[in-house]
Amino acid sequence: MQRLQTRSQFQAVLAGTTVARTVHFAFHRVALDGPADGTDLNPSSAAPSKALFVVPGVWLGAMVPKRWAKRAVTRNMIKRQIFAVGAGFEPRLPRSAHLIRLRSGFDRAQYTSATSDALKAAVRSELQQLFVRAVTP
Repeated sequence: MQRLQTRSQFQAVLAGTTVARTVHFAFHRVALDGPADGTDLNPSSAAPSKALFVVPGVWLGAMVPKRWAKRAVTRNMIKRQIFAVGAGFEPRLPRSAHLIRLRSGFDRAQYTSATSDALKAAVRSELQQLFVRAVTP
């Protein structure tokens, strides 16, 4: 599994479709393949994706804004959880670029510690729900 690294890769995936949502996360996807016959009806849309995603396969990125997770330790924990759950679902994901975006914050009154076991469990369970929704048709 490749990781999204450049700003243009993140922007290309955000311009794609939102496949699934939970309370705190959104799952974005952009297909890397063109039509099966090799012709492309809209060459302007496929050219950037081919240039940005040179290695074929599954691409995964994590976007955890400071707006929703103030502490760096929390942002890093959420990103680690995203990539760990994503690695488990890699065989079931289509050959596309995927981006998991934190879209709302976790309640700091409920999770007082930045990396408590309860917060880790809540993040992991919600990410698993998100990936299940994204891979089921």
